[in-house]
Amino acid sequence: MKSNTWKVGLVLAVAIGFTGLAFTSGVALGYVAPRITAAAGDAPPIELAIPRILSRDEITPEVDGIDQEQLIAPIWEAWDILLNDYVDQPLDNEALMRGALRGLVDALEDPHTSYMDPEQFLQANLPLNGEFEGIGAFVDTEAEYLTIISTMPGSPAEQAGLHAGDEVIGVNGEDVTGLDPSLVIRQVLGPAGSTVSLTIRREGLTEPFVVEIVRAKIDLPSVESEMLEDNIAYVRLLTFGADTSNDLTRALRDLQREDPVGLILDLRGNGGGFLTSAIDVASEFIPDGVILIERFGDGEETIHQARPGGKAVEINLVVLINGGTASASEIVAGAVQDHERGLLVGETSFGKGSVQNWVELDDNQGAIRVTIARWYTPGDRLIHGIGLSPDVEVLIPESGLDEGEDPQLDEAIKLLLGEAVPNR
Repeated sequence: MKSNTWKVGLVLAVAIGFTGLAFTSGVALGYVAPRITAAAGDAPPIELAIPRILSRDEITPEVDGIDQEQLIAPIWEAWDILLNDYVDQPLDNEALMRGALRGLVDALEDPHTSYMDPEQFLQANLPLNGEFEGIGAFVDTEAEYLTIISTMPGSPAEQAGLHAGDEVIGVNGEDVTGLDPSLVIRQVLGPAGSTVSLTIRREGLTEPFVVEIVRAKIDLPSVESEMLEDNIAYVRLLTFGADTSNDLTRALRDLQREDPVGLILDLRGNGGGFLTSAIDVASEFIPDGVILIERFGDGEETIHQARPGGKAVEINLVVLINGGTASASEIVAGAVQDHERGLLVGETSFGKGSVQNWVELDDNQGAIRVTIARWYTPGDRLIHGIGLSPDVEVLIPESGLDEGEDPQLDEAIKLLLGEAVPNR
């Protein structure tokens, strides 16, 4: 990525994850977003470039012939009018300042460019991996309402029956439909053992319903793996964190000792993570070639190539995706699809194809999150707002599945065993 770091978005471990996140596009309730500053040796998450503080000396008073001081003079004039004439005094100058910042970035009409106040920025610096306290769901904070992207396996959110697409319209009996989703998150978060009541609106249901969820400490693993029946290897990635690449390498090495006939890579519900992790994961399955392309506003582009030494570059491969597959997950799935390295099975992915940079403001006044690039698949496809279409579509009914049912996994197994033929 350029000199400047990462999602998701997007990731809410609801302990909370901001997705996107993600790249997470998502935020994990319990954990707001991917960390802003990459650990030593790690590239930033795909969502961000490295945060930096601009000094006032770097902000030139004139750009492209425009006198900025003259241009913003009406803002100071309006501020003075409010301070002198508004009926309810005294005014909160910090609130006015933050409102002005939000108005500035909102004028771009880009849902991924935004202002984060100091509290939101602090939450966004929480680590991508680890233990979190919350309900255990990845959420979208860029939608009109706080929206569930996916729930974490075994989490309170999953046990409460929350589904992808569920909209949170009330918290503890309070209507939150008029609040910014990033503010609703704060009400959903809380210490392990405490209870939160969520009013949920679900497509297909005529009336909202209420769920009571006991918050818990959420341990977010990176990789799960096992051998399935019929000698098929199965790997599920839950995030793309700092340790995911090493964890995946160990899992693949152990699974290959069993000489599997095929491998299923499960990216369902994975809201994303670090860019380096996405490239490392894709490189385990793709021997060479482009993994993704980043294009910046100044016309520059960065092409990321597969790294040599992948442990599973020849084994028959199926990748499972759904609406919770976002950002870094889509990088991997898109590369697999464009290189025709394997089949994508399931449902259309989330569609997070932009890159954000978070720039910290002086004097602990929060940060500006600004879209600086878009990323493209090896086949030069922009999937932002569209998602990846599976090679084999297997839809999950809105009514849900009985325990133990997984038609998408079943279809993947059939394809690897030659009992089904893809319609490509």
